[in-house]
Amino acid sequence: MLQVSYIRENRDKVLERLSVKNFKQPELVDEIISLDEQRRQTQSTLDATSAEANAIAKQIGDLMRQGQKEQAEALKAQTPALKEKAKTLGEQLVAFEEDMQNKIVLLPNLPHSSVPTGSTAEDNEVAYEHGEKPSLPETALPHWELAAKYDIIDFELGNKITGAGFPVYKGKGAKLQRALINFFLDQAEEAGYREMLPPIVVNEASGFGTGQLPDKEGQMYHVGVDNLYLIPTAEVPVTNLYRDVILKEEELPVKNCAYTPCFRREAGSYGAHVRGLNRLHQFDKVEIVQVAHPEKSYDILEEMSSHVQSLLQKLELPYRVLRLCGGDMSFASALTYDMEVWCAAQARWLEVSSVSNFETFQSNRLKLRYKGKEGKAQLAHTLNGSALALPRIVASLLENNQTERGIRIPAALVPYTKFEFID
Repeated sequence: MLQVSYIRENRDKVLERLSVKNFKQPELVDEIISLDEQRRQTQSTLDATSAEANAIAKQIGDLMRQGQKEQAEALKAQTPALKEKAKTLGEQLVAFEEDMQNKIVLLPNLPHSSVPTGSTAEDNEVAYEHGEKPSLPETALPHWELAAKYDIIDFELGNKITGAGFPVYKGKGAKLQRALINFFLDQAEEAGYREMLPPIVVNEASGFGTGQLPDKEGQMYHVGVDNLYLIPTAEVPVTNLYRDVILKEEELPVKNCAYTPCFRREAGSYGAHVRGLNRLHQFDKVEIVQVAHPEKSYDILEEMSSHVQSLLQKLELPYRVLRLCGGDMSFASALTYDMEVWCAAQARWLEVSSVSNFETFQSNRLKLRYKGKEGKAQLAHTLNGSALALPRIVASLLENNQTERGIRIPAALVPYTKFEFID
């Protein structure tokens, strides 16, 4: 959530940055500024009214002590009108604040100055590319056929139990999932992240704190009876660990990681590009989350990007790094890098990670602050990244490493899988 003081003092810049995100309701900015002005005027009048009432109360007390009851009673006659005025002003103040809050939460985060303009994924910038795309024979199979051939993932059985997008992993397929999770967690720990195991359902306050609500409620599974949401990513519960917290400056950066199942409705996703593991409703992911000092958050973003890239390199997967354009960024992000791996049998790039800096957008909602040596509490910056999401990693490993003997497991994973081939 943007800070109203920043909107008021930087109107033109706010409008210019919102245009980079192709925001369709720029009129909200002036509406928020107008409501803020009315709110501040009302607050000023209410303060003056309260001060007048307090002054009269003091006068009445003084007069009564001096035995001037008649004059005291005359002043008392003014009190009901002042109380009624204060009540009316208080109600107006609440209404202005609620209206302003309802509008300000509709504004996305402002994109960083380096974010390119653009409307779709085709406008994203390729910042870096690593590795060679493998050459496969014409008989190479896509991962959903490989999964059936080696009996490691059963999409139909998942469809029977739950529905489309909920696969069942079997045998070496299940072991590969577990191996990847442990590998990613161990790598995060080596990089200084503390492992957490958070709940996988959250309340409305948590969804609001990280920006999923009210923006993405249609994409989350809702437990209606208890008004809880299944998490779309561990970012939500892990970041919310610090809601309403004031950290000490020397505690920054805070580095946490977590493995969780993730749940996304993916409403409106159809077509060949969502086949197999390409898009699921339930999937496993290891997430890295940092709370950082504002002056260091962009250096930390690069550090987090490098960590994710190191995982892809150890898995021997060709990948590229994209700097997302304004139109393809999330609601809450100020700058996002996407990592895509090359999936050889499908001959296409698949996104496997997003690493984002939210600056103060989430921390303002969370009331997540840090206190420096001067003692002033300030909003921290929050960052998160997928390190990594499993489905498309598995798809790429299966497709890129298929051989006549079977599917080769990258050397870095063998200590975790305890086997070198899926055959």
